[in-house]
Amino acid sequence: MTHDNKSIHPAALMYAQEEKAGKLSRREFLTRTTALGLTATAAYGLIGAAAPAQAAGHVQQGGTMRIQMEVRGLKDPRTFDWPQISYYAAGWLEYLVEYNNDGSFTPALLESWSASDDATEYTLNVRQGVTWNDGTPFTAADVAFNITGWCDRTVEGNSMAGRFAALIDPATDKALEGAITVVDDYTVVLKSPVPDISLIAGMADYPAHIVPQDFDAENMLANPKGTGAYLPESLEVGVGGTLVRNEGHDWWGYAAGKGAFIDRFEFIDYGTDPSAWVAAAAAEEVDVIYETVGDFVDILDGMGWEKSEVASGSTVVIRPNQLAEVDGMQPYADVRVRRAIAMAVDPAVVLELGNANRGVPARNQHVGPMHPEWADVPAMEFDPAGALALLTEAGMADFEMDIISIDDDWRKNSTDAVAAQLRDAGFNVKRTIIPGSTFWNDWTKYPFSSTDWNHRPLGTQILALAYRTGEAWNESGFANAEFDALLAEANSLADADARREVMAKLQTIMRDEGVTLQPYWRSLYRHVRPGVVGGQMNIAYLPRLHEFGFAA
Repeated sequence: MTHDNKSIHPAALMYAQEEKAGKLSRREFLTRTTALGLTATAAYGLIGAAAPAQAAGHVQQGGTMRIQMEVRGLKDPRTFDWPQISYYAAGWLEYLVEYNNDGSFTPALLESWSASDDATEYTLNVRQGVTWNDGTPFTAADVAFNITGWCDRTVEGNSMAGRFAALIDPATDKALEGAITVVDDYTVVLKSPVPDISLIAGMADYPAHIVPQDFDAENMLANPKGTGAYLPESLEVGVGGTLVRNEGHDWWGYAAGKGAFIDRFEFIDYGTDPSAWVAAAAAEEVDVIYETVGDFVDILDGMGWEKSEVASGSTVVIRPNQLAEVDGMQPYADVRVRRAIAMAVDPAVVLELGNANRGVPARNQHVGPMHPEWADVPAMEFDPAGALALLTEAGMADFEMDIISIDDDWRKNSTDAVAAQLRDAGFNVKRTIIPGSTFWNDWTKYPFSSTDWNHRPLGTQILALAYRTGEAWNESGFANAEFDALLAEANSLADADARREVMAKLQTIMRDEGVTLQPYWRSLYRHVRPGVVGGQMNIAYLPRLHEFGFAA
């Protein structure tokens, strides 16, 4: 395959050279180049490789797909904080861009996009022929409306603002004047005062559902206006939800060969105990396990269910909240306390006891080798004796640390492993376990608790969402002006080596400030019963309902 290099973003050519030289992994190369507008096929061709062939086999049209999954309540998609919510909403609310397990970004409601050489201007080409399910055309005005909404920091819990910070005016907490321009019915131009290579990646994250301009979050079920192939039929939080094919809607994906084979999806909530999921599989009550964890991977393997596996940047964080008050003080505002916590915990032990060694140890920096800008910054030394000495120096040796977790399998077990190591080091530790139905209500506010974080294509995305000052998902209460400035600098650099130098500084701050315990990177697993196709585990838990089907 040949290419006209004049039509290829210069950074893509640089990335191709770095991939061939072994500086970038294949996934990293695909993430970077397709985010700049290169098609996946062209990106593979640039390095002399063939794009993966579509899976062979025939899929039958129709049927009911039963999926074990926690069923949670709907709200404004900008405030979605768990991908399970997106799985249900994805029936009728779609995305501009899709992120794939090989690292590439591919078009959905966008037909294509391109970025300027300095990544300050993006041209978005809207897919033509798409209609909302009330028959009205889907246009550039709809895209601009959604991006404008993503840029609205005044909406409580709007994590999309963290992904589009480059387009936000800090004086108004809304989109910058002139940042989002509708050129014509099918073209939108985004202009940022600073370079940002992460904007396309942000459009592919699970809260980035595209809603209509008359969207009303309080009326989502009663008026499910969207572009997708399905409609909601029922939803009962903690019990189940059903989607059915919208027979009256000429979904654009049919003509594009995107699938949507299933007539009816049933999401069934069996709680947080994986043994109940396995029992449902054994009783033939479900066709798909949303995610298989821990020792239950081997059990479902033994039952003959088919497994998909992907190494990822998904993880657990067990973090102290620097802003939280306990008995009239802020115990975790003292860096010595946070560093002591990190020094007392061996990540490899947390991986073994918490996740059955299904993954690789991490370094409490929340950026890893799967991220293109990762720097090889050493971890803080494991030193339990030194940890207790530091805690004593801070006057906190007698303070009781109450560590909170959900009552599930791997998150509970990982938190138990942390608590046990802290106790072994001489810390005074209490463990509190909360049912999922209660835990998620205040997950960002607990003084010391564990949560899981999904894979993101770029390390800078993770750091922006979780640790930049004031972000909706900043559950650690971390606020550091130097860190924020370095993060903005990293997002402005296309050169891999230059970004890595800045990332080394960011990772060092994460380590030295003891911001969080982030002990391991997870391998993700999903099991489906034989005969299910298209249900592979997505590296970022993204809902791809249109790919599910039954073998013909």
